[in-house]
Amino acid sequence: QVQFVESGGGLVQAGESLRLSCTASGSSFRITAMGWYRQAPGEQRERVATIESSGLTYYADSVKGRFTISGDTHNNTVYLQMDNLKPEDTAVYYCNALIAIDGRTLRREGQGTQITVSS
Repeated sequence: QVQFVESGGGLVQAGESLRLSCTASGSSFRITAMGWYRQAPGEQRERVATIESSGLTYYADSVKGRFTISGDTHNNTVYLQMDNLKPEDTAVYYCNALIAIDGRTLRREGQGTQITVSS
């Protein structure tokens, strides 16, 4: 099994910053991609930013220029620096990883951390 430890959520005002951290732990697995998804009330889950083992990154259009993903899938750790936060960024943010384990490729995620941005 793979467990995630997420931290860094909270309540901030528009224009402020937050940094999310996520570390995966377990045994006998390899992460090929890792990142963050979010889900706001009544909305579908959205991929926010991800980083692959090659270093290739992805950002949703809504966060480009404001969010920066960093980390190292080989060390099972990923960070999301979020600057100039907006009320529409309010959501539960989930650390998410594509994991190779026991000959299979599985997607797993953490329990999520709430981010609330007030106007």
